[in-house]
Amino acid sequence: MPGRKRGISRAGARFWFRRIFLGLIVLGAIPAVLTFVYAPSFVHPISTLMMKNLVTFTGYDRRWVSLDDVAPVLVKSVVMSEDGQFCYHRGIDWGELNGVIDDALAGELTRGASTITMQTVKNLYLWQRPLGTVRKVLELPLAVYFDAVLSKRRIIEIYLNIAEWGPNVYGIEAAAQFHFGKSAKSLSTRQAALLAVTLPNPIDRDPAHPGPGLRRLASIIQRRAALGEGHVKCLD
Repeated sequence: MPGRKRGISRAGARFWFRRIFLGLIVLGAIPAVLTFVYAPSFVHPISTLMMKNLVTFTGYDRRWVSLDDVAPVLVKSVVMSEDGQFCYHRGIDWGELNGVIDDALAGELTRGASTITMQTVKNLYLWQRPLGTVRKVLELPLAVYFDAVLSKRRIIEIYLNIAEWGPNVYGIEAAAQFHFGKSAKSLSTRQAALLAVTLPNPIDRDPAHPGPGLRRLASIIQRRAALGEGHVKCLD
């Protein structure tokens, strides 16, 4: 009898191992397939946060706009604020990531190392909180895959159309209308910079009524965007 119990236990363990393994394969296949689905320009993906808004019946404002209908200065401002090496890496900025790892091992405060590609796959396929470390590990292979399948231009177009820019406000067109009452194509240099520096904390930061700290950050990004033409060459 004891031997039989051990046999049943081993069989049960194998059963659950297979179930978990197959589940992981299915979960991995979903973003792999959806990435190809999202490649054509006529497909307008939504983020996991938008899905949450739909499920909870809170709704959201998102108006898809092509990259051609976004002010170039907004694109430059977002790249210079969020991921200055966007055109030069393959989904992951290994230099920034190694710096974060070194800081963590040294017990120092760490800075963010998420690329625009990593933020895009997070918004499309993953969760916001909790288990941020687990999510970050999943972001890495997804970002490399996403960058390999899609063009840089398509990646930034998707990102700008799914990024959160306020409570239930997603995408640059809805953000421009909500905060400044104008289209994304008509944004001024200053407005573009203010929207760009709002991205790390869109719930607490208000680009239409910025405080001293946000204005200071916007001035920095405004200067960088004016000199950052070479950082967006891959989007031409």
